[in-house]
Amino acid sequence: MRFETGVDIDATAERVWRVMTDVAGWPEFTPTMTAVEHLGDGPLSLGSRVRIKQPGLPPMVWQVTEFTDGASFAWRAAGAGVTTLATHVLTPREGGVSVLLGIDQSGPLAPLMSLLIGGRTRRYVRTEAESLKRRCESRGDS
Repeated sequence: MRFETGVDIDATAERVWRVMTDVAGWPEFTPTMTAVEHLGDGPLSLGSRVRIKQPGLPPMVWQVTEFTDGASFAWRAAGAGVTTLATHVLTPREGGVSVLLGIDQSGPLAPLMSLLIGGRTRRYVRTEAESLKRRCESRGDS
């Protein structure tokens, strides 16, 4: 299963990148995250591990597998016969940035998981993109 969604955000690339990589803060602005715990010290970077709890899903530990400071990161989680790769890409544009969020699931049980929770996964990714936009465009939080 592959799904991606994009959103244009009217904020500086620096602001969007800061909010996007402050993963422990995600539950403050998106309802798709119950708890996010950075399992280590320092900012998000290559090799970082993060435990995420989402409504209706078991907790998963994600490890950053690709990281380009200020531009993109990808992380991977595996469990129950499915490996999930999530991508987060920021592209500057006039007046702000475009953000592309993607989910790619593979493994022997990926087709079954797509049938069971594919709709929820797509809703969650869309909600996360929209929530990121609202957070970054709000003037009350810098």
